[in-house]
Amino acid sequence: MTDDQGGPAPRVLADDALSALLAGQQFGVLATNKRSGHPHLTTMLYSWDPAARIVRFSTTADRIKVKQLRNDPRAALHVSAPDHWSFAVAEGEAELSDVTTTPGDATGKELLGMLPADAQAGLGRAFFDQLVAERRLVIRLKVSRLYGTALDVTG
Repeated sequence: MTDDQGGPAPRVLADDALSALLAGQQFGVLATNKRSGHPHLTTMLYSWDPAARIVRFSTTADRIKVKQLRNDPRAALHVSAPDHWSFAVAEGEAELSDVTTTPGDATGKELLGMLPADAQAGLGRAFFDQLVAERRLVIRLKVSRLYGTALDVTG
């Protein structure tokens, strides 16, 4: 299929392809809403849970995105494929965890669980102490809509 200019037309990606694209990446652009209505964009490391349809982000309590999400929980994550010819967008409402205040508390364990299993090995008390010192919390984007397209470009 081609577009009006003879180039490849965008191909809508199915839910499973969108989920796979999210699972295959680690970084994306989180969009939150400023009071003015303009988007606030931040490149973020994330963890995708396809079964629960939740994207998790680690952040600190003093970040502007936390304040914005408290005012308006609507958010979106944009993720590009490595070749940039396809993308996925996960939209939904964000929920903020409690700030981790005691090493190894529920938030600290959730933050640890966001790391790949091989990265968790050997992390102990010092890791949890750092999370508390940084006043970390989890942003949970509960995905209500996934969409995206691909351009089938060759050559």
